[in-house]
Amino acid sequence: MESLPEAVLIRILASIPAVDLVLACRLVCCQWKNLVDGAALWILKCQQEGLTGAESQEDAENWQNFYFLSKKRKNLIKNPCGEEDLQHWGEVENGGDGWKIEELPGDFGKEFPSEEVHNYFVTSYEWCRKAQVIDLRAEGYWEELMDTTQPKVVVKDWYAGRSDAGCLYELCVKLLSENEDVLAEYKSETIAIPQDNDASWTEISYTFSNYGPGVRFVRFEHGGQDTLFWKGWYGVRVTNSSVTVEP
Repeated sequence: MESLPEAVLIRILASIPAVDLVLACRLVCCQWKNLVDGAALWILKCQQEGLTGAESQEDAENWQNFYFLSKKRKNLIKNPCGEEDLQHWGEVENGGDGWKIEELPGDFGKEFPSEEVHNYFVTSYEWCRKAQVIDLRAEGYWEELMDTTQPKVVVKDWYAGRSDAGCLYELCVKLLSENEDVLAEYKSETIAIPQDNDASWTEISYTFSNYGPGVRFVRFEHGGQDTLFWKGWYGVRVTNSSVTVEP
């Protein structure tokens, strides 16, 4: 192998699963260690596997981290659209008649922009809130990665009102330490949707970056209510919530 041109050796190594490269191939010899730690091998793997944005990441500080983060990218919110009732949601506050799951588009509502979303959560005439706490280590994001690379934590949520009722909506997301100290926080304003609105769905998003070392958990909370205090479920509708860790 030592007699092979480096470019040929990189192509051979690129055919090996990424975990084996790091845990086994890197230990073979100094030359292989340098190749596994270098950028060229991981740039090639990104290109071979068609990872989104690979062509535009020429300034990426660590291509190995970029590769692993891209491969692991997924929505860390469980049950984001109410397909499993309120399962996985904790700290549930059931104001008024509490949370309810309804099928899209619902009364006086509109279809969601994605055909993959079929349900939504709807609030009542007093504040309804629910939350999830994401354990980043349990999801495979190791401490060194979070402390040194500090990958982006991207938060998104969708909300809408009924066209015949006004409502309020809030989103609050916190990055927490091992001891659940707040290291970074995003809190939306209280968004008021007037009565006689067009019932269209609106996306809200926020990206955490350069948040410092120590992040171990993400706490996602959203909620709302109607502004007419009608019995039933006339408050804000939410669905397709997401938290992703990205390069």
